[in-house]
Amino acid sequence: MNRELLIVAAIVVIGFFGCARAAIAGGVDPTADATLAAGSGAASIETTKPTLSATEKGENEPDQTWNWHVQNTDVVQGDPGFSAKYSGPHSLNSRGEAQETTSLDLFAGARLWSGAEAHVDGLMWQGFGLSKTFGVEAFPNAEAYKTGTTYPYLMFARSFIRQTIGLGGEHEAVADDQLTLAGERDISRLTFTIGRFTPLDIFDNNTYAEDVQTQFLNWAMAGNLAWDYAADTVGYTTGFAVELNQPEWALRYGFFQMPDKQNGLTGDDQFLLWRPASATGSAGAYGPFLHDWGMVAEFERRYSVNAHPGALRFLPFLDEANMASNHAAISILKAEGAGADISAAQAYRYKYGFGLNWEQEVARNIGLFSRLGWNDGREQAWQYTDVNWTASLGASIKGEAWRRHDDTFGLAGVVSGASSSNQKFLEADGLGILAGDGALTYGSEKVLETYYDFPIWKTVRGAVDYQFISNPAFNRDRGPVSVFGGRLHWEL
Repeated sequence: MNRELLIVAAIVVIGFFGCARAAIAGGVDPTADATLAAGSGAASIETTKPTLSATEKGENEPDQTWNWHVQNTDVVQGDPGFSAKYSGPHSLNSRGEAQETTSLDLFAGARLWSGAEAHVDGLMWQGFGLSKTFGVEAFPNAEAYKTGTTYPYLMFARSFIRQTIGLGGEHEAVADDQLTLAGERDISRLTFTIGRFTPLDIFDNNTYAEDVQTQFLNWAMAGNLAWDYAADTVGYTTGFAVELNQPEWALRYGFFQMPDKQNGLTGDDQFLLWRPASATGSAGAYGPFLHDWGMVAEFERRYSVNAHPGALRFLPFLDEANMASNHAAISILKAEGAGADISAAQAYRYKYGFGLNWEQEVARNIGLFSRLGWNDGREQAWQYTDVNWTASLGASIKGEAWRRHDDTFGLAGVVSGASSSNQKFLEADGLGILAGDGALTYGSEKVLETYYDFPIWKTVRGAVDYQFISNPAFNRDRGPVSVFGGRLHWEL
């Protein structure tokens, strides 16, 4: 066992010891707000869930004219190694390793005119996911961007304007947060957002599984793995979204620009991303506006069961990009061998699919959630994962039962798979975004994650995390693997 892995194990052990010691010593103030603050990775631009008043949240006065926030998240993860019959260029390292990631966001917002706000998010990140973010589809660290770095990278991750038009009727309070200004708004409203942000800011939100900085760490808990949404390799792009919100339902639509290359940077990254002069690879580009795009819609229905809130969201999507056909790519690989250039199989094609997102409070401080997803699976994955179908189920429990009101325990599982043509592509030594073992003995990938998040001091939080991964990257000839992790998060 190497030194880095010992460091990871020590963090996990110390974290669990700290939780136990705190529980024995007694709980925090029972009147404290038990709602976790959203981190930058999943900070909802437009919140449609029931909100507490600004006073209850302890925030600034209504009609706030400007604000600023800062957050930092550090994650350490490692695994002790696992059995593998073979490895390829996109395989998880079977010998075991430990990696660290860090992110720092500086948010600023300003009220422009009635109903209009402008927000920017300056992001710095550094570090790598396990095996440079290869080898697992439901990747264990959603703070690990696909563009890993030895030296810090800086970018304007978000820069957008939001216009809200009230339609009358009852009002709700909006709290001061990373991407919102404190004030009031009509519950019935029409909202437009235009600029640079991530589609996950607005779509596929879930109360119990969306914020990787304070909740689950796995990619599958932050967004639907089968939704190949438009974004650069860090998760952001330029586009617009419109939302019609009513007291019990919401309807959303978004249109976003797609990078011109698989898992690439976007055109605006040329201006909004700073990286060292020694960095290699394209600075980013957009393809033709009418041919490189992603569209998404979402219908959300909110309800309650015995006064316990719940929501169901249906999300269809349609992408167009210069994607390779799996069938054509397989023919090239069989004829020319591993590493063959498959660009001849590329053409502007459509990819479509859907997602279901469910959340339900079942008792005070206990919630369940689930995501289902599917896409047609005939084309190569373009920006997110190689998954063609997925299903997850999990639970989130606040710590009131053991007198730790601001602690959260989570447990969830996800199973994901590939279409038949995707399986044959990987069998022929094709390389996906995350998968590429050089061969494939197919089996659906299964991941179980559990975490415990707890306050350390005021706005500083810690967490310990464990994930068990079976058939990583759909391969029964590799694994299973255990991933241990620790997280430190603070914000102002």
